[in-house]
Amino acid sequence: MIRISGIHTGLAALILCAGVSAQAQILIENSLETRFQIDLKVPTAPLNSYFPVGFTSSVATQGPAKDCNLRLVFIDRITIHDPDGKPVGKGSNRLVYLVAPAKDPSGNSVQLVIGGLTADPEDAPGYYGNYLFATTHDMRRTASVSGANPVLETQDWVFAAKSGEHLEMHIKYERGTGPRALPADVRFYSAINPTNYQISHQEQVLDILRNTTTTPPDRVKEFTLKTSGGSYDKLFDKTVKVLSWDNILWISRSVSNP
Repeated sequence: MIRISGIHTGLAALILCAGVSAQAQILIENSLETRFQIDLKVPTAPLNSYFPVGFTSSVATQGPAKDCNLRLVFIDRITIHDPDGKPVGKGSNRLVYLVAPAKDPSGNSVQLVIGGLTADPEDAPGYYGNYLFATTHDMRRTASVSGANPVLETQDWVFAAKSGEHLEMHIKYERGTGPRALPADVRFYSAINPTNYQISHQEQVLDILRNTTTTPPDRVKEFTLKTSGGSYDKLFDKTVKVLSWDNILWISRSVSNP
């Protein structure tokens, strides 16, 4: 179990994206989302046990993602549409997933989906085969502003599965803007079945709130993270370090199968 709390000084990390060459792809869905991303340094041996044969961990040695080997991402999928513009399933969803920066057997930079908890039972186990239905799934997001003061936002997320996996975060921070990233194509692979991968064409605005490497102005006022239970226990021990707090104000994605 890991429990981290306190008043902090801002942190974040950019998702390192690998370009994917244009090729025949089948568009599956489009979505508009907001996210909160936590960059972590977790024990190497337990993490590596999730990696399929031929895949290796890819850890940045510099920049805002330095030392990060696992990301915990809380996601509000505000809208989800099929290629014809019709809602997919319920048309929205909330989930949290664990994704590791990795190299595939060819040496390409990819993202390896280790697992996740989803509020939609139809989304479990999902395309990647390792999502669990969260029997508890709560999300609260609030924003307030007075006069010329900065906007203060609070996010509270709680996901828990019947089998004991529990991921929970509370954060209060000063909202900023952040740069708009150039469009990128990112491959997301299943850690269970590495022959399954999807290509996410995405644009986003990421606001770095705090980072232990680049040390931007601290805008995190309160932070608590709780992770425990079930299959996730081995990933989160007392040595886990939080490296980055990133508020992804919006991300627009087009997801395709190869």
